[in-house]
Amino acid sequence: MNIYADRGNLIMLARRCEWRGIGFELLASGLDERLDPDAADIYYIGGGQDRDQKLCAHDLAERKRDDVHAAAARGAVILAVCGGYQLLGRSYQLGDETLPGVGLVDLHTVRSDGPRLIGNVAIEIDTDPAHPGGTVSRRVLAGFENHGGRTFLGDARPLGQVLKGHGNNGSDGREGVRSGNVIGTYLHGPLLPKNAWFADWLIETALGLSSSLPALDDALEDAAHAEARRAAGL
Repeated sequence: MNIYADRGNLIMLARRCEWRGIGFELLASGLDERLDPDAADIYYIGGGQDRDQKLCAHDLAERKRDDVHAAAARGAVILAVCGGYQLLGRSYQLGDETLPGVGLVDLHTVRSDGPRLIGNVAIEIDTDPAHPGGTVSRRVLAGFENHGGRTFLGDARPLGQVLKGHGNNGSDGREGVRSGNVIGTYLHGPLLPKNAWFADWLIETALGLSSSLPALDDALEDAAHAEARRAAGL
C-alpha cells in the first residue's frame, strides 16, 4: 500500500543511509509473496485505500502473519503508517465487514460514521536510546493525518501524546502505538522527511549501533520539521 506520498519515507531512509556510506537495499513483498523474516532490518507498511487495504489485510493475516511476528521477535524495526498501522492490531471493523489484523499489538480499529479526522498534527514522544549510554529523549513528531477509522489501544502503549490534531480516535489524546521496535502511526504526508531525527533513530535502532550516526547538514530537514510544526499550530 502506498498513498499520501509515503514512498518518501523509503527515499528518506535510503538517502540518510547512503550519505553516511551505509549500504541500503529496498526489497518488496507483494500479494501472495512470502515475507522473509530475516531479510531486512526495517519493515515498512504504508497506507492504502479501502480496496487495497482489504487485499493486504487478508494477505498479511493468511500468508505473512507468522513471518511478520518472527521479524518483530528478533528485534527488526517495523514501521506502519495509516492503513498499515490499522492492520497491526486485532481487527478493523468496516460496517458489517471485519478485516483481520496481523495481531502484533493489542489494538482494534472501527470505521466511524462521523467525519474523517483530517489535518496537521503534532505529537510528543519518548524515544528509548538506540545505543548503550544514550538517554531517553522527549521529541516532537509532526505530520498530517487523514483517517476515517478510530483506533483504540488495549494494553499497548501509544507512540505519543497529541499536542495538536486528532490522534488515534479524536478523544483520548493518544497517537500511534509502540511495542518494542514495532511502531504504528497515523502521521504521514510523508512522516520521515518532516522528522529527519526520527528517521535516524529508526536506522540506529534497526542496526543496533553502539553510537549515534554521524551528523549531516540538516538545514533543509530542520526547516521542513519547523514548517510541519508551524502548520500544526506549534
